[in-house]
Order: sequence, then structure tokens, then C-alpha cells
Amino acid sequence: MQISEFQQLMEDLYGDSDRQRGVPSTVAWLCEEVGELAQAVRKGTPQEQLHELGDVIAWVASLANQMGLSLDDAARRYVNDPPS
Repeated sequence: MQISEFQQLMEDLYGDSDRQRGVPSTVAWLCEEVGELAQAVRKGTPQEQLHELGDVIAWVASLANQMGLSLDDAARRYVNDPPS
């Protein structure tokens, strides 16, 4: 699956409820999921790590959708001008 397809899937599945929640709450949920990913990396199984990684990606896509931004464009930075 391409990143743009995943972003669209998150819009199709959760776009309305994500917009009702709003950006500040989405950022809070994203932070919580990053914490769960960190815990899974330290103590979890590969399957738990994969699950949490998927949650983080989903929340990032939700945030991008609410802000009207493209994850393709965000990722393109690493092709065109990677940080050193």
C-alpha cells in the first residue's frame, strides 16, 4: 500500500469522527500511541510492536488529513532535502 492510499483509507474510515475530535485531541492521542509504541519496543513482542507502529501511522495520517496536508509531500522532504 502506498502512503497516499493509506492516508485516504484513514480519511474514508475515520475522517468525520477525526474532524469532530479536532487537532488538539488528535495530537494527544498520537502522543499516547507513541508512548505505547515505546513500551512495546522495550518489552513487547514483534506482533505488539507492529500493532503499535500501525496505530502511530494511523494517528499521523489522521492529523495530516485534519490539517489538509499530504504525507507524500511530508515524506518527499527526505528525497529532496534530507536533514543532515
